[in-house]
Amino acid sequence: MTETLADFRRRVADFLAHHGCPAGAAPSRSRRPADHVAAARVHQRALADAGLAGITWPVEVGGLGLGPEYRQAFAEESAGFETFSAVFTIGLGMCGPVLLALGTADQRSRYLPPLLRADEVWCQLFSEPGAGSDLAGLTTTAVPDDDGGWRIRGQKVWTTYAHHSDRALLLARTDPGKAKHRGITMFVLDMTAPGVTVRPLRQATGDAEFNEVFLDDVRVGPDDVVGAVDEGWRAATLMLMNERVALADNPIGSPVTLDAVVALANRTGRTTDPVVRKAVADAYVAQQQAELFARRIAGEVRVGRDPGALASIGKLAAGRLATQVSALALEVAGPDAVAWDPADPDGGLWAYGELYAPSLSIAGGTEQIQRTVLGERVLGLPREPQADRDVPFRELRRG
Repeated sequence: MTETLADFRRRVADFLAHHGCPAGAAPSRSRRPADHVAAARVHQRALADAGLAGITWPVEVGGLGLGPEYRQAFAEESAGFETFSAVFTIGLGMCGPVLLALGTADQRSRYLPPLLRADEVWCQLFSEPGAGSDLAGLTTTAVPDDDGGWRIRGQKVWTTYAHHSDRALLLARTDPGKAKHRGITMFVLDMTAPGVTVRPLRQATGDAEFNEVFLDDVRVGPDDVVGAVDEGWRAATLMLMNERVALADNPIGSPVTLDAVVALANRTGRTTDPVVRKAVADAYVAQQQAELFARRIAGEVRVGRDPGALASIGKLAAGRLATQVSALALEVAGPDAVAWDPADPDGGLWAYGELYAPSLSIAGGTEQIQRTVLGERVLGLPREPQADRDVPFRELRRG
């Protein structure tokens, strides 16, 4: 029998009491991606062992099969705790929902239970050097081989955690003779397969979360197609929608949280400064707005409704919040933001957050793209010319 909501809340609270990391303590953890991935694996596996992973996912793939109100209760109980969700945002928030919607029964039973238990980390192989915002312009190809499988050749870039990932969902062009948004197919890719080369990209923070991925005649089998051949744009659209929901559901994303900034203000005596107090209040209001909107959007998705373009609002709000909080951190930290005591476990955090925040306005689609989506699909403004949708991709490339 399904446990009551009250019993579920008590179980979540008991888990967090033993395994939770208060958000105020989160800045003291290592910010190196490898360390964060390791910590996230431990946390996600503990969630699975406690029967708290995949709350709304079907029981047959390792989930709990519960309604969205239970997922909402978990979010409310875990507010104020570090959830290490960034590592599994792609797998649990994007790849998993696509496989649930479009994957075969074999794909769901093969890939989803290890994902829930953190046995596998997933990444998203979409963007390319010449196909970022214009994703439909991708040139990575998948050519049929003699055994019913496919040979993939091309390059992907800006792939988050690719160097720590076991599997990926990849887009490749399978029929260049079809129109630009057709002739694309989604595949499951083993990141350890022969021909896959991953090269980390160093960021301004000094970390390397992003990567470029080279695909040199990489073979995938016929069972690795997700959805239908040449219908990958549908899968891509579904994944991008879930991406914006997932990013909105994690409103800050940056290691510099508002709780951490408030703790810093208390330690440094800046809470009596009226300018700082107003800035903290403004950031708190913005955070509450982002979180409440994220819950609304997530609720729509979890009951089977597509929030569509509204997810872009949440994504915009999350990026702006990260920028607002990082700027506030610099104001509160003062000179310590640019010259800190090496013995301070949080030394450099505030400068790190300022360098990290701009990436959140790009990840999941730039702010300009989100504004275009909202203008066309919510405000009803005229669309950009779409004539190229009906032109075969081969002709576009020649042009």
